[in-house]
Amino acid sequence: MTLKINKKLRPKPIVILLIITITLGIGFRFFNLNKKVYWHDEVYTSLRAAGYEANDISQLFQNQIIPAKQLQKYQQIKPQSTFKGTLKSLTIENPHHPPLYYFMARLWMQKFGGSLTASRSLPALISLLSLPLIYVLGWQLFKSHLTALLGTTFLALSPVEILFAQTARQYSLVTVLTICSGIFLLQVLDSRSWKKWGLYTIVSAIGLYIHLFFSLTLISHGIFVISNWLLSNYVANISSEKKSNLSIFQRLIQKLPLDFFIASVGIIILYLPWIVIVINNLQQVYDATDWARVSVTLDFLIKRWILSFSCLFIDLDFGFNNINTYLLRLLFLIIIIWGIYTVCRSCNLSTKLFILTCIFIPFMILVIPDLVSSGKRSAITRYLIPCFPAIYLSVAYLLGRYLDREYSTLFGEQKYWRVVLTILLTASIASCTVSAFSDTWWSKVPSYHNPEVARKINASDSPILLSDVGDNYTNMGDLISLSYILDDDVRMLLLSNSPNLEIVENESEIFVFRSSERLRKVMEAKQWEFESIIAHGELLQVSKRSGLFHSTIK
Repeated sequence: MTLKINKKLRPKPIVILLIITITLGIGFRFFNLNKKVYWHDEVYTSLRAAGYEANDISQLFQNQIIPAKQLQKYQQIKPQSTFKGTLKSLTIENPHHPPLYYFMARLWMQKFGGSLTASRSLPALISLLSLPLIYVLGWQLFKSHLTALLGTTFLALSPVEILFAQTARQYSLVTVLTICSGIFLLQVLDSRSWKKWGLYTIVSAIGLYIHLFFSLTLISHGIFVISNWLLSNYVANISSEKKSNLSIFQRLIQKLPLDFFIASVGIIILYLPWIVIVINNLQQVYDATDWARVSVTLDFLIKRWILSFSCLFIDLDFGFNNINTYLLRLLFLIIIIWGIYTVCRSCNLSTKLFILTCIFIPFMILVIPDLVSSGKRSAITRYLIPCFPAIYLSVAYLLGRYLDREYSTLFGEQKYWRVVLTILLTASIASCTVSAFSDTWWSKVPSYHNPEVARKINASDSPILLSDVGDNYTNMGDLISLSYILDDDVRMLLLSNSPNLEIVENESEIFVFRSSERLRKVMEAKQWEFESIIAHGELLQVSKRSGLFHSTIK
């Protein structure tokens, strides 16, 4: 796709700056691709794609000592396995994760291997597709090359988009399909072409086969189509009612968007095979997503909302409970709100409805159950991905409107809006730079502390790491995550439900990773005393056993 910059576009230095910034954003996507910890969910992406199941790993937890690196065999394609094994792994253990991205990851793994760099290069490359697509969407909505270029810049340099682009999960592909489906929807509403409706149907079905939460985008599209049909036709029919024997309601019925409803039925039919799988495994879906229904306070939710939406432009913080974290982000939230307000005030009905539904419908679908029945769905940043493209374009419209025109008022002067643009770009570049040189980040929960855990263990002369499956079974994935950053000489004792601690009676430097309540009681019964050397009990070191004292890492 060739993008032509309008010759009348002014000022040219800003256009050049934006193109340079987009290039920088592309570079950030591939810089230090393997530096951050390969966290729990990424481990399971590779495990599922390779054709393994969690039961394959659990068989190692039989009171046996193994080299830490041995766990990485579950990140390579299982011998004699096929795509059928990948599908079976998802169907049995993760039916809430549709299979299409995992099939893509398996193909990629067959071609380039299962290293961290190889696994993450796939989503990084996919993320590049979102850049020309958001330019097209911006042009369709606002008919402004500068606005489209600004939207592309904000997405290219967004700290959270770069973070997801460097994550071996389907998030960058969800962004691509969210934007792509929006483009096709706007096109079919203009042309009413059945061929384009077919493309919209296929892209939407693919989105559902990538991630179940793509349904949030489709719901927002449905509400947009219906509200746009109601409002636009109602206004038109008021003026023409006197000239017709039909009531406004009858005239509205005659113009029902039947093509959209037919496309919706087509999407459901195409997705029906996976719907059946989800229905047949509802209990497994419920159990696997139980963590999202954990009750949290309203204060927690509000903090997470602020962090989730501001990280589109700035991702620097001083701690979750530090007021300075939120004061720093206040300006960026104001700019986002101002951008949405400007769209509502200045754009035509269809454009403002599209922006508003794409931002607020997915968010409200997550927020309402959190407020009514408790939970933290809306506090998970990756679940809000469907909202983000419309936010980039809202802010792009705000700046493009004033950077491309001369106003006599204070807020209309180009120089002031150039300052705002500079602040946005500087904050994004600073955030991306800090993130690029970090070995962990907020999105890596529950593996956030793994780099620190590994440093403590690697500093020991002859360490052995004890662990079991854990209270919530996350230890299996996180032990594989640790294996990538532990030294080659580190050994693991993987304990069964009946832990045998006599195996390590002659070991002097014993660490315990996320001990379950069951394991903790066994150690106490054996008169083991331990000291927490990583926050929240992520890592313990045994300091006393049967009267024998052992050194503790300082």
